[in-house]
Amino acid sequence: MAEAGQRTTDMETEYLEQGQEAAGRLKQALDTAKVRVQEGTVAGAKATDRAIREHPYESLGVAFGLGVLIGVLIARR
Repeated sequence: MAEAGQRTTDMETEYLEQGQEAAGRLKQALDTAKVRVQEGTVAGAKATDRAIREHPYESLGVAFGLGVLIGVLIARR
């Protein structure tokens, strides 16, 4: 009877360790994904800023055109 109790305790310990290892791997994967998303966002913002600075009048025209289009679509409702 004591042997069965010891085996149960050993199994519980093993499952607990496996769960902790899995949680550690998941945290590491999430941290890596977070860094990649942040880097991609920063790169996109820099590219957008560069494009607007290189073509300011075209950017204003596109923004104005989109604003008019959205206004027309909203007014139709």
